[in-house]
Amino acid sequence: MQQDHSPSTSVPSVLTADTTGDRKAQRDPPHDAGLPAVRLNLMRGGYLLMAAGLIIVKWPLLLQAASMPVMDGAIVCILTAMSLLALLGLRYPIGMLPILLFEVIWKVFWLGVVALPHLIANDMDTATADMLFTILFVVAILAVTPWDYVWKRYVKIPGESWGRTA
Repeated sequence: MQQDHSPSTSVPSVLTADTTGDRKAQRDPPHDAGLPAVRLNLMRGGYLLMAAGLIIVKWPLLLQAASMPVMDGAIVCILTAMSLLALLGLRYPIGMLPILLFEVIWKVFWLGVVALPHLIANDMDTATADMLFTILFVVAILAVTPWDYVWKRYVKIPGESWGRTA
């Protein structure tokens, strides 16, 4: 089997065993991770939901960030940056997967640490209830995240070496 080594080819080759036991180079674009197109497009929908929500709510506040309390200004800047990364996820859905994971993790923490105690105590104020409403959109992100891939990629396979590699 001959490989195309032209400069226009940017997809790296990985070695895999074929059915005869010999090793061969096979094209395996790392950006799709073997996920079907429909799954990648669902992820893109999640990125679009994140980006659109943040663009509508946080971008108008960005020019006012200097006059806000320090933490409020920091949050606006962080979430504006996150919206830009979510837009990048439209092009690279697998490469930007940690953004989806970050979105899920912080919102699940908030639900467990902030909202749940208020719900149990039945003392939720209007601001917390409003935040709870927006946080619950995490259900869409939970639905589009390829959890089987997350498990395989971030839990099952060994991590990258901490030492020098040849």
